[in-house]
Amino acid sequence: MAKRSDTLETVKLAVELLRRIPRGRKVTASELHQQLKHAGMERELRTIQRQLEMLSEHFEIERDDSSKPYGYRWLEQSKALAVPNLTPQESLLLQLAQEHLKNLLPPRLMKSMDAFFSQARRNLGLESSARLEREWPGKVRVVATSQPLLPPKIVSGVFEAVSEALYSNHWLHIEYKNAGGKRTSADVMPLGLVQQGSRLYLVCRYQGFDNERNLALHRIAAAEVSTLTFERPKTFDLKRYDDDGRFGFGEGEKVRLVFRIERSAGLHLMESPLSSDQQVVELEDGELEITATVVDSAMLEWWLRGFGDAVSRVRRTRKNSAKSTFTP
Repeated sequence: MAKRSDTLETVKLAVELLRRIPRGRKVTASELHQQLKHAGMERELRTIQRQLEMLSEHFEIERDDSSKPYGYRWLEQSKALAVPNLTPQESLLLQLAQEHLKNLLPPRLMKSMDAFFSQARRNLGLESSARLEREWPGKVRVVATSQPLLPPKIVSGVFEAVSEALYSNHWLHIEYKNAGGKRTSADVMPLGLVQQGSRLYLVCRYQGFDNERNLALHRIAAAEVSTLTFERPKTFDLKRYDDDGRFGFGEGEKVRLVFRIERSAGLHLMESPLSSDQQVVELEDGELEITATVVDSAMLEWWLRGFGDAVSRVRRTRKNSAKSTFTP
């Protein structure tokens, strides 16, 4: 039984190596060793070297032994696996994914994909025939809905530690400095990583507490992954947490919002509603009366104030309550 398991592990290692050996450039055993380590496959360097020697004998893989460390690559006309066979469309998808996921995936997972990303870049290089796919990134862009800001600087090693602890369900020890400059130490249970504009936030629970908090990554002065693991709370759902307005500085309380807005300022709300139950009434004076169920939050207040005198007669009615607040 053990022999069968060893054979399976050997086959898995061979397949992973074949997938990661590039075409057009050489890769060393040490580089492949690091890629596999980042992907969660712990193998001895010597084991990988032996596998590469065997694979270069049975596949169309060139081994450059003119100098050490030896380099390996697929021959140009070979029928290689996965990476060399990426289509232009798959290469484009990988290139876009690398750009937009770099802050939302653990660095070691991103690093384990280096061979794929490198091949995708080469497949879309100037020497390739994939002209239309190469042009596509220059034809699309995600733009800011508010004044663009440069991202705050995150202390070296903090993002790596936070994302690793989040990925593996390990407790995290942090040194945190709040907006007022007060510095504290704490052990936290990482539950989610959120990008809001140019900022990254860690959703977590402090040890000994059962409520969630949002910590700005750029205010974490130091972070260390603990060896202790935890069971992720079944009651926590990051999507629901966001839907409750937690990143708009709310407490999840929904209100029935009614306000009037000048037509020119509120026309976009007829195209992009505040909620699925939004109602719009066009008044005789040219204003629009908007009614919608929304999460009450500081962000909602800032949004309403941003219209200045174009918004008037704002009224909020608490859900399941007859009480309301009114702003002239």
